[in-house]
Amino acid sequence: MMNTDIPGKRFSVAPMLDWTDRHCRYFHRMLSSHSLLYSEMVSTGAILHGNRQTHLQFDPAEHPVALQLGGSNPAELALCAKITEDFGYDEINLNIGCPSPRVRNGSFGACLMAEPELVAACVAAMRQTVKIPVTVKSRIGIDDRDSYPELVDFIATIAAAGCETFIVHARKAWLSGLSPKQNREIPPLRYDVVLRLKQDFPDLNIVINGGVTSLETALDLLRGVDGVMLGREIYHNPYLLSEVDARIFNDHHAVKSRRDIVLTLLPYVEAQLRQGVRLNSMSRHYLGLFHGVNGARAWRRHLSEHATRRGADQRVLLDALEFTV
Repeated sequence: MMNTDIPGKRFSVAPMLDWTDRHCRYFHRMLSSHSLLYSEMVSTGAILHGNRQTHLQFDPAEHPVALQLGGSNPAELALCAKITEDFGYDEINLNIGCPSPRVRNGSFGACLMAEPELVAACVAAMRQTVKIPVTVKSRIGIDDRDSYPELVDFIATIAAAGCETFIVHARKAWLSGLSPKQNREIPPLRYDVVLRLKQDFPDLNIVINGGVTSLETALDLLRGVDGVMLGREIYHNPYLLSEVDARIFNDHHAVKSRRDIVLTLLPYVEAQLRQGVRLNSMSRHYLGLFHGVNGARAWRRHLSEHATRRGADQRVLLDALEFTV
């Protein structure tokens, strides 16, 4: 049997726009005590000119939790980093990996891989402002700028500015011609490139992301890097997180059943409903909880049909549970 005690290793749930909001993260924390959770990407403009409570609010139970920032102005990023730290986040992550045209038009995301000196200036400005870690999430390259020497130069330049942890999506991004979804599927996965980065930068924390769909694959990759980040697989099959503490962090605490997870969530759901949050804003993240077991389809159907109705409350969850017995 594979030894799963991997001291010092890192497992995280990827930042996903429109998905990893505070309700999603609270739910995921019920499944794993040790996984690092990430916010959706929040732009500097949203923090500086929008409703900070809406964008940054989170429940203390979510710790450890990181905020992913999007931006390219060092002064604005430094100010947002300070605001983020004051809100209590455990890490700030700079998005240098998103290839969407909307993000690119804002001069941040994957297009910044072409400007390592600017990214370094952004990291340095944040590092001078906050005490919590500042990390970078990138691709292995963009467009035709995808040679290994260019990636090494990018990593080395930003590391010199004080970044010690890089989360690397093991695909390059095409900034034109492919949608964000296609950029997650069409460029080939190159785990070998990320593993080589760890060999060439042994003093940095290198976390691998992209295409990982099982803990078996994660455990195998953790032999060569410092961490693994999963995204959509966790969102669609969240109960997979319940295995993480034991298999990756060697913490063999009792694991709640899917049904007990729902019952444990009820006080949170009730409290949020009293604050005016709609049930569907929370329950949409629970749809995959019974993935692969009897009653999964009926559970999803009942939540989808009833959680959006006016006045829907925790009884919808309890009624949906009856389909899983």
